[in-house]
Parts: sequence; structure tokens; C-alpha cells
Amino acid sequence: MLSLIPLLVPMEGGGGEEHSAWPPGVHSFASRPLWPGVLPDWVNNHALQAVIAAALVIGFWLWMARGQQVVPSKKQFLGEQLYNLLRNTIARDILGHDYRKFLPYLVALFSFIFVNNLFGQFFLFMFPTFSKIGYAYGLALLTFILYNAAGISKYGFGNYLKRMTLPAGVPWPLWFLIIPLEFISNFIARPITLALRLFANLFAGHLVIMVFVVGGGMLLESGVLFYMIAGGASIIFSFAIFALELLVGALQAYIFTVLTAQYVSSAIAEEH
Repeated sequence: MLSLIPLLVPMEGGGGEEHSAWPPGVHSFASRPLWPGVLPDWVNNHALQAVIAAALVIGFWLWMARGQQVVPSKKQFLGEQLYNLLRNTIARDILGHDYRKFLPYLVALFSFIFVNNLFGQFFLFMFPTFSKIGYAYGLALLTFILYNAAGISKYGFGNYLKRMTLPAGVPWPLWFLIIPLEFISNFIARPITLALRLFANLFAGHLVIMVFVVGGGMLLESGVLFYMIAGGASIIFSFAIFALELLVGALQAYIFTVLTAQYVSSAIAEEH
């Protein structure tokens, strides 16, 4: 698990060797191959985090599904409350009567994002997976495929493309302006902004934590009383930042899932 410890980066030209990066910064977010020269470089610590998160999500919901009773146990109550939250406030309220076919994906999506965001709070990881933009783009791509596939399945490719690029009632002289704008909005801007929103919030939050923790540690080691007091205050305040990042992680998982449901809803809606 050494490869999961933060603040180690590959040495440039060093044949995959690792060293302590000081001072830490954006380069501390770099991925590190797990077995350089043995496995491809994309098999790295952040990919391992994503795999661990997927296994935890699958294990959690399988565990919750076992031993269901008419009078729920504490475990069953917890699982049902979380499931009902996602079903009622996201899937059913946004998608209406079609929500059941999309509910498993929405539950898995929220759970996967939330668990990966929690990794920013645990000492073996200390890094939210979606602070790497590629993982955020990957999830956004899945959402992009989902809502477009749902719309094409319901209306056919040509009719769906027309519905998504030409709102009803637009006068024909405005078509040359509206069609490109709607195309950019629905097929380009949506997945990009969906990914960037998740990435930017997690990256910025973790960078702030790094500043407070590392800066506080440096001040504590300075040997100057005033600086040591400031460093202690910085370390103490970092716990509040950790709590804020935990809240942001849960909120971003919820927002990503809500927007996914909204995009699917707009793709299969009867009217635009």
C-alpha cells in the first residue's frame, strides 16, 4: 500500500523511481504506476482506488440486499433510507414513470462517486479519485452515452437529433442560430461542464487541505514561537476543511446524479 501514500511522485528520467516531493503542490496529484516496467503505466494508484471503490459499492449493496425482513434491522433500515433517498428525490421526481429502468445506474453512480470522494479523508489514500480529470470525464462520458441512447431508443436517431437541436415553435429564420447553439449545449457543453464541476470542486478542496496541513507542519517545525502557534492553528483549522470537503464530496455526488437524471429526462421528454 506504499504506492497509495500521497506526496510521492516519479522522478523525471529516473526509470520509475519515486522520491519525496518537496514542497508539495499540483505535482503531488500525479499518478504513480504500481509496478513500473511490469504493468502498463495506466495501472496506477488512482486506478487502484477506482477499483477498490467499485468493489466496496458492489459489496455494500449486496450486503444490504441480504437478509431482508418485514421488520427491518438497523442495517436494512440504513440501506432502505439511502435507496429511498435516491429513488424518491432523484429518479422518481425527475424521470417520472420511466424512472425504474434508470434507477440502478443512478444508485450505482451516486455510490461510486461518494466512495471515491471519501478517499480524500482516509490516511492510506488522502486523495479523492475525481481530483484526476480523466476519471470525471469518464463518468461524464457514461452519462452522455446513457441520455443519448435513451433518446435515440425512444424517438429514433433523426427525430431525436431534431428534437434536441430545434425546439418547437422556433421561426425558420432563426434556425441557423438556434440549431448550432442547441447542438453545442446538449452534445458538447453538457458532458464537459458535468465533468469539470466534479473535478474542480474535488481538486480545489484537496489542494486547500494540502496547503493548511503541509503549511501548518512547516510552521510547527520552524522553532519560532509565533510561527509554531500559527502552525498549530492551521492544523486545527484543517479539520474544519476536512469536514467541509466531506460535505462537498457528498454534495457533488448528489449533484452529478441529479444532473444525469435531468439530462435523461430531457432526452426522453414528450415535449421540449
